[in-house]
Amino acid sequence: MTPPLALAPAMADALARWLDGERATRDRSAHTITAYQGDVLAFLSFLGGHHGTPALPRGLAGLTQSDMRAFAAAERGRGLSSRSLARRLSAVRSFLRWLSDREGFDVSAALSARGPRYRRSLPRPLAPEQARAVLDLAGISHDTPWVAARDVAVLTLLYGLGLRIGEALALDGRDWPMAESLAVRGKGGRDRVVPVLPVARTAVAEYLRLSPWGVAPDEPLFRGVRGGRLAAGAIQGGMMRLRQSLGLPETATPHALRHSFATHLLAAGGDLRTIQQLLGHASLSTTQVYTGVDDAHLLAVHRAAHPRR
Repeated sequence: MTPPLALAPAMADALARWLDGERATRDRSAHTITAYQGDVLAFLSFLGGHHGTPALPRGLAGLTQSDMRAFAAAERGRGLSSRSLARRLSAVRSFLRWLSDREGFDVSAALSARGPRYRRSLPRPLAPEQARAVLDLAGISHDTPWVAARDVAVLTLLYGLGLRIGEALALDGRDWPMAESLAVRGKGGRDRVVPVLPVARTAVAEYLRLSPWGVAPDEPLFRGVRGGRLAAGAIQGGMMRLRQSLGLPETATPHALRHSFATHLLAAGGDLRTIQQLLGHASLSTTQVYTGVDDAHLLAVHRAAHPRR
């Protein structure tokens, strides 16, 4: 196998400037920037080997649909899934549009190549009674009362406020006592404000009442057994034991409680724009996936209950 050609300095500079722009103007997270960098580097490396010479910014003016299709075929040949390839091609297209605007050439012909089709997988929320069972069992599932109360508090924040597990575990003592709303910093550094349900406030208060650790503004709100910031693995492991005890599927993860928050809110009449804001999604299209969950549920009920089934 021919080793990839080194990236030309001009192209490396262009890629760095594009990533800086994505980070600064589009508020991309560090994880997204790293993924984008890998996507575009894979494409430029492929072009270098495909044409036998390092790709240059002006040289991309000659890109064709055949080049894009050959890259897609090579990536699929390496075992990349349709979904991952679609994301990779999306990053490449974004970079090429940015570069063509600055270099003054047209890449519309190359970008007209169709990407792979894939079916977006639907979130797997818990049913309301399953979510309640998880919270009830979490409260009696640990021999140490304050640890059990801690797990209930964290899981209640995921289900009652729609927090990501990382957002809940990033809370500090300064976030307590919780008022009617809570400021949360989510993906990409995006801030949002979410209402705090009384049941969530009560769960956190009970955990702090039992906890052997004090509450200090600059210290973690949720602590591990040794006093440090609680790790996500502890909650994930606890959730695994809970779902095994309750006979729930492997999709019943801590993140499934966030999915449940959104799905149950939508089923109760919540509008998508509000749910988008509560979840901290940058795009409404991300939130719209929950309408598919609701439709799938309705269809399943219809098929099971309709007298002419």
